Amino acid sequence: MNLKSKTRYIQWFEDLCMNDVADVGGKNASLGELIQTLKSKGIKVPEGFATNAKAYWLYASENNLEEAIKKALSDFHSGKCSLAETGKQIRALFLNAEFPQAIADEIKSAYQELSQRYQQKNSDVAVRSSATAEDLPDASFAGQQESFLNISGEQELLEACRQCFASLFTDRAIAYREEKGFDHMKIALSVGVQKMVRSDKAGYGVMFSIDTETGFPRAVLINAAWGLGENIVKGVVTPDEYRTFKPLLDNSSLCPIIEKTLGTKEQKMIYGETQEEKTRNIPTSETERQSFVLSDQEILTLSKWAVIIENQYHRPMDIEWAKDGESQELFIVQARPETVHSQRTTKTLKSYSLKQKGTVLLSGISIGNAITTGKVCIVENSKDIEQFQEGSILVAQMTEPDWVPLMKHAKGIITDFGGRTCHAAIVSREFGIPSIVGTQNATTTLRDNQEITLSCAEGEEGYIYEGILPYEETTLDLGSIPTSPVNIMMNIADPSSALQWWDLPCQGIGLARMEFIISNLIKIHPMALVNFDHLEDSHVRAQIEHLTQRYAHKSDYFVEQLALGIAKIAASRYPQPVIVRTSDFKTNEYAALIGGAQFETPEANPMLGFRGASRYYSSRYQEGFALECKAIKWVRDIAGLTNVIVMIPFCRTLEEAHKVQAVMAENGLVKGQNGLEIYMMSEIPSNVILAEEFATLFNGFSIGSNDLTQLALGIDRESVDLAYLFDERNDAVNKMIVHIIQAAKKAGCKVGICGQAPSDYPEFAKFLVNAGIDSISLNPDSIINTIRYLADESPTQ
Repeated sequence: MNLKSKTRYIQWFEDLCMNDVADVGGKNASLGELIQTLKSKGIKVPEGFATNAKAYWLYASENNLEEAIKKALSDFHSGKCSLAETGKQIRALFLNAEFPQAIADEIKSAYQELSQRYQQKNSDVAVRSSATAEDLPDASFAGQQESFLNISGEQELLEACRQCFASLFTDRAIAYREEKGFDHMKIALSVGVQKMVRSDKAGYGVMFSIDTETGFPRAVLINAAWGLGENIVKGVVTPDEYRTFKPLLDNSSLCPIIEKTLGTKEQKMIYGETQEEKTRNIPTSETERQSFVLSDQEILTLSKWAVIIENQYHRPMDIEWAKDGESQELFIVQARPETVHSQRTTKTLKSYSLKQKGTVLLSGISIGNAITTGKVCIVENSKDIEQFQEGSILVAQMTEPDWVPLMKHAKGIITDFGGRTCHAAIVSREFGIPSIVGTQNATTTLRDNQEITLSCAEGEEGYIYEGILPYEETTLDLGSIPTSPVNIMMNIADPSSALQWWDLPCQGIGLARMEFIISNLIKIHPMALVNFDHLEDSHVRAQIEHLTQRYAHKSDYFVEQLALGIAKIAASRYPQPVIVRTSDFKTNEYAALIGGAQFETPEANPMLGFRGASRYYSSRYQEGFALECKAIKWVRDIAGLTNVIVMIPFCRTLEEAHKVQAVMAENGLVKGQNGLEIYMMSEIPSNVILAEEFATLFNGFSIGSNDLTQLALGIDRESVDLAYLFDERNDAVNKMIVHIIQAAKKAGCKVGICGQAPSDYPEFAKFLVNAGIDSISLNPDSIINTIRYLADESPTQ
């Protein structure tokens, strides 16, 4: 039976498009748009239908609800009733009303046709609310109305539809419309009825076609958890997190994944076992917790779909997906415009930094990039909302939609569970409140009225510090920036911070420090992974077993983590050059890594010891360097980020240069192959004296002014007693730098600087420009002021 020409109160998704928002709301209109326009491009959307606005108004009028609703709202406005009392009263009106026969008949008939399409008797469906003013570009909060999963049978469906109508007046929805100035009596509710995807047997998630924390427009962010999707949205679990790089997704031979973070995924929602219990949560297995929900190929497929959907809507999108555990197929189940970064028009960039560090109490996923301080207020459940003190830092296991009026008055938010797409994270972004989610145990570690500092300014991991710490807020004006007389590049250590600075006006990254990725993300000495079976310390073995338990080969852990860290940095500036320095730890720093003590020999002066190039061809570290090469090769050849340039530090002699490049070639990194360029740090007097000879072996130089000053002046840069003499602007250092630049120019070799000096001293940057340097790499917060200084616009000139 085909109902399309006979229905007045329902419309099939395939007949809807975005022009139908007034009739069926944003969610349902969007599903129709996806099916109509993108099915031919391979995007799968479960079939279904929607009740329209006419159905809602007929339901209200035939049950004489309108006057009663107006009366309840009037009592609320006059102060006679609270928000909670008003919402409960209006919802009761809907729940006690009866469906007009005409609407009920059409819903039941459409449901039977949907079941026939899937060759089922009473198909299991998801029943979702879609307000007709929902998901406007400047008005979109998640979770205002209700959704119901695993609904089957006509009577269950009608009851779910009734509850959806009632949910137009949840406390949060009422408060939101009041704040936005929407007329409650001019908004209808459409109910979407969609075939369930059996994600209870696989996984579900949310993805954005823009980076949610930084606004970086060329990344897709995906969250994933086992089971049905309510747990991610509500923040009940901490999901997996994946990022991909959009510009390279079209090339099927590449795998442009730039992040894979394993979530704890503590539980999963599955179908219930009784008619009364439609869904239930159960603990996940250890295997599930230690496994990614999506394969690399599935991550890429969803990412490609996100780009297609974004192109269709001409704006960044917030998308929900599901994987069917029976068919193993992926589906898109919702799509709506992203409403935070896509609406920002400001030309300023705010950065925050702590003036001093304190004791770290907890860490989790940072939302935003701000810092705040205040007193803790723990809210265990909805009954405790009244106890919240305005201006406190809200701490909870997770947040609920009805908490929004309270959340907007919090200085910060901390939760035990959740990921970047959970309710707490979404609301925090909307209100611009710094938050840390997924801490696991904030509600049991922190205590009421405890003074803390919440920092989201240190990358993707947020930290809660004990006490009130001083911090600094800086506003960088990105408007009307003059043209620099020289290429300006950026120094980056933390991969997560690279995306934070994507909008800065620079021409690439002049120094990406591999050491940061190894010490902060990997934490294990590479030789301890290569020689795991020969480790002598049982405690070290246990630590490594824990960190690498997902990997069949221990060394794969090092390669994957290093590759993803480099890839994220490279993606932030692609196709501009990104210079990645191979590991430049000193022996004492290598020894501090897990398992490092067994492979490092103590040195009296590690600064001038077994470091840099000398390690790479030595039998003591060559296998570790091979892992570094393997990671770089993956970034360039597999991820496709060929803008990565490799830089060799502390290369003392021409013979070392030959040996290192030979080892690199053995590991697949051949200068010139696939456009690979190899630079060297110029930081030793021998590099200066033999600059012309070194220029024949490398594609470029990057001057390391710190080490060069140390060796030119004979001063340990760590010396407290001689600190007053340590100055990169010393004439001896300047003459060496000028010599390097001239030699490089003569040989046709590129030359830049990545040392600290030009970030600290703008006049030193001007000296470098006058000397003819090709590029200056600066700390991110120094870039704008240095450009203005070099363009003669700085008041400090």
